Amino acid sequence: MANNREPEKQVKELTEEKKDEIMASFSQFRDYLGDKVEKGEKMGLSEEALTKNAKRVADYLAEHEEPRNREEKLLNEMWNAANEDERKHVAHVLVKLADETNK
Repeated sequence: MANNREPEKQVKELTEEKKDEIMASFSQFRDYLGDKVEKGEKMGLSEEALTKNAKRVADYLAEHEEPRNREEKLLNEMWNAANEDERKHVAHVLVKLADETNK
């Protein structure tokens, strides 16, 4: 999320092994997001920019990846049920949650 490249492209370029490692548990996923949020903050990205990138990644994941645990399944179902505005709010909450892992 914190790179100049398209966030969706970054996720797409991950190996299946790396995706499995990240998605093995919700805490692994949250830690991965926390690392990306921290990098974005160091690059000077605003909370709005971080949220926008998180939404783009979540859109990609919902479209192309199967949830690998109960928490991801719940997030996926919420994401698919939400409208565009609600998805922005969920993405914002995910950024805040990920940022909490950095404290």
